[in-house]
Amino acid sequence: MRYFPLFMDLLEKPVLVIGGGEVACRKIDMLLRAGAQVTVVSPKIEPYLAQLVGNDKCHWIQRFYEPELMTSDYVQVWATTDNPSLNHQVHKDAKKLRILVNVVDDTPYCDFITPSIINRGRIQIAISSGGSSPVLIRGIREKIETVLPMNTAQLADFAASKRADIKQRFPSVDERRKFWELFFRKPDVMCCVNNQDIEQVYQRMVEQPVTFSESCTWIEFGDDPELLPLRALRLMQEAEIVFYDRACPFGFVDLVRRDAERVSFHDITEAAEHIRQCKVDGQRVVVFIDPASSAYRLLKESDNVIELGRIK
Repeated sequence: MRYFPLFMDLLEKPVLVIGGGEVACRKIDMLLRAGAQVTVVSPKIEPYLAQLVGNDKCHWIQRFYEPELMTSDYVQVWATTDNPSLNHQVHKDAKKLRILVNVVDDTPYCDFITPSIINRGRIQIAISSGGSSPVLIRGIREKIETVLPMNTAQLADFAASKRADIKQRFPSVDERRKFWELFFRKPDVMCCVNNQDIEQVYQRMVEQPVTFSESCTWIEFGDDPELLPLRALRLMQEAEIVFYDRACPFGFVDLVRRDAERVSFHDITEAAEHIRQCKVDGQRVVVFIDPASSAYRLLKESDNVIELGRIK
């Protein structure tokens, strides 16, 4: 992984953009949506930017770039001109001041790159190939767009409005997470088109006792994580702890929920007592096991076992 994925808070942060052409227009539009305080340096700018300047949306320094225009107050610098020499000078000046810099369409001169973004209000999905294949990324984005519910932003706003209420009803972070998992899994929630309908479902759930049960699922791994059934992927995203054979390909473990605890073992008997205690504690457990192993069959008790392509 060449680039570390990161969402940066630019609200009311000063950002410098060198250049006033079409490329600058696209970048500045996104920066303003994020709440940045944008300063543009260019002898002339596109009509769209002139309109933004006229509406006090951003500040324009109407002149050619000079190094003294860059100060350490800026948290980001963008070089968007069609002059490579000038862009590289901007990069050099920014590096001297230790400011993050992006030279558009010139990856070696970028501290960060901008991904393809799906924007649903509070929900943002960023997709990147590290600049290697924009066409591939566009296709992936189109696929995600087709399956993402149109009320995603509405659901995110609703959940945000209930944060205080949920904290009062469920004291632990784990309980709150499990409640929201149950809530968003309901078909009538995902189909709701107005807040009144969402509120009715919410009230029905919080007024009834909510029980969170433990689960333990044993998943036999193979060579290809793409063969995992959807049910296995869902359970992997719900798990609080995952045990995995050291022979298990990383691709399987990497699909588990990011904040789940990970425990490796060489022999399943090493982890047997730990797994048993997790079940007693009410945790949701996933165990990746070598399909060639038979030892786990004595330990799984009545737990589910998922093979690649079949559930037992």
